[in-house]
Amino acid sequence: MHKLKLGYGWLLLWFWVAFGVKAESLLPPQQLIKQTSDQIQQELKKINYKVDYAKAVEIVDRYIEPHVDVDRFAALVLGKHWRTATPEQRERFKKEFKIMLIRTYATAYGEYAEWEIRFKPIQNWSPEATKVTVQTEFVQAGKQPAPVAFRMIRKGEAWKVYDVVVEGVDLVKNYRTTFDQEIAQTGSLDALINHLAERNRQAFKDGRKASSLTQPIAGT
Repeated sequence: MHKLKLGYGWLLLWFWVAFGVKAESLLPPQQLIKQTSDQIQQELKKINYKVDYAKAVEIVDRYIEPHVDVDRFAALVLGKHWRTATPEQRERFKKEFKIMLIRTYATAYGEYAEWEIRFKPIQNWSPEATKVTVQTEFVQAGKQPAPVAFRMIRKGEAWKVYDVVVEGVDLVKNYRTTFDQEIAQTGSLDALINHLAERNRQAFKDGRKASSLTQPIAGT
C-alpha cells in the first residue's frame, strides 16, 4: 500500500501551525483550521509531551473531536462494510477508530512541530457552499513544500473535516484498503473492531505512541 511521505505527523499539523496569516483574512473553513491550531499549540506547550502522553491525547481529543465528522469519516472508510454493519458494530467501530486517530494526532506533536502551513485560495468559494476542499502546503526548512488538502462539509453553521489528501494520497481510500484487507483475512468486521480496541488499550497501558496513519492495523 502507498505510504505517505510525511508519516503520521501530517494530519495534526493543520491544527497547530499557521503560516503568518491572520484568521480574519481567511474564509470560514480556513479560519477553523487556524483557530483550532492556535488553541492546541498553546495547550500542548504547557506539558511535557514525551512524559505525559495521555495528557497530550486528552488535549488533542478536546480540540479536534468537535471539528471532525466522525460519522461520515467512519462510513467512508468502511465503505460496503458500513452498509451491512449493525448499529452496535457501527458505534463500536466509530469509537475505536476515533481513539486511534486521536492517538496518532497526538503523536505528531513530538515529531513535526516545526512545520508551518500556507493556505491557498479556495476554488469556487460561495457563502452558501456546503462542501469545500481547503488546499494547503506544509513547509519545513530545507525540505520541499508538501501539498495537503482537507475535505470539509458544513453541518449547520459548523465546518467539519471528513477526509484528508496528502501529496495525492487519500486518507479515506488508504484506510479503506487496509480495513478491507483485514476483514478479508479474518472474515469478520467484529475481528477488525476487536483488533483496533486491543491496540488502543495496549497503547495507553504501555504509554506507547501511535503508528503511521497509513498502517493503522500493523502496529502502534
